[in-house]
Amino acid sequence: MGAYILRRILLMIPTLFGIMAISFAVIQFAPGGPVEQVIAKLTNQGGSDRLGGGGGGDAGGANFDAAGDVSSKYRGAQGLDPEFIKKLEKQFGFDKPPLERFGMMLWNYSRFDFGNSYFRDISVLDLILEKMPVSISIGLWITLLSYLISIPLGIRKAVKDGSPFDIWTSGVVIVGYAIPGFLFGIMLMVLFAGGSFWDWFPLRGIVSDNWDQLSWPAKIVDYFWHMTLPLTALVLSAFATTTLLTKNSFLEEIRKQYVVTARAKGLSERQVLYGHVFRNAMLIVIAGFPGAFISAFFTGSLLIENIFSLDGLGLLGFRSVVERDYPVVFANLYIFSLLGLFIGLLSDLIYTWVDPRIDFERRDV
Repeated sequence: MGAYILRRILLMIPTLFGIMAISFAVIQFAPGGPVEQVIAKLTNQGGSDRLGGGGGGDAGGANFDAAGDVSSKYRGAQGLDPEFIKKLEKQFGFDKPPLERFGMMLWNYSRFDFGNSYFRDISVLDLILEKMPVSISIGLWITLLSYLISIPLGIRKAVKDGSPFDIWTSGVVIVGYAIPGFLFGIMLMVLFAGGSFWDWFPLRGIVSDNWDQLSWPAKIVDYFWHMTLPLTALVLSAFATTTLLTKNSFLEEIRKQYVVTARAKGLSERQVLYGHVFRNAMLIVIAGFPGAFISAFFTGSLLIENIFSLDGLGLLGFRSVVERDYPVVFANLYIFSLLGLFIGLLSDLIYTWVDPRIDFERRDV
């Protein structure tokens, strides 16, 4: 097992390198980089003094010809002082060749040095840690609720396979899976958050503005009052896959010979189901728990955080992409790619822990 773990860890290095390299290459061709973002703000607001230390922000027409080589690279930069644009490039690190910037980024990221945000006066790591509690809260609740719903429902569907209960619940599960979470979230907002119908739940935030002044029972009620709609929107599609996976796993185990033998010995259906079938059937479901949490933690909450204005990593990532805040974008990508690779390894280790018969070591035949 030690050799397998070592191989998996070593394979993470080229995988992570490939993810970062492809993303970095795509960014080089994306229009509207951070320099252009600043230029657009300055030209729209009629001045360059907003950028601290910008100095040479004179947009006089006399500099137009001299700025030709520099300003022609950026949309809207015609007429700006070329020295000012060079200072912008240096501030954002674009005065160096792409390969050098990529190499420096990998070296810094290997030491978990993500630098500072382009447009926020805070380090990227501190910014991510500041937003993480909201996303962790969403991820934990979604994973917990989806498993609490999926496992009992999947077992019941397996026991009642082919019955009217199995058929209509399958219809509900499939419809729920087919409806995107963000679309269901919008519908919930319209219905219950002051849209065209009822105004029962808050539209934004994870707690109220006066949360610090509330008593502990009131804080708990306020928290769940704000989380009801986002969690409902996410749970609808989150439990569908696990439900069907649980049902199929139980059906496969129920048809095996050891179940027939257990029944022949006079064991009750409950004893057979939970004393013999449960552990084997739940192997794949339990092993998938870390991956399900990461999915709900980040990708599942991306659009929901934007819809309900929840200040978590999903909203941070979206705003960073829009603002071209590349340190935040790449740090998010690096951290969650690395986390995803380790979660994949953890899932394999959980397989061996739940069922010791599973061994990933290679053997000669």
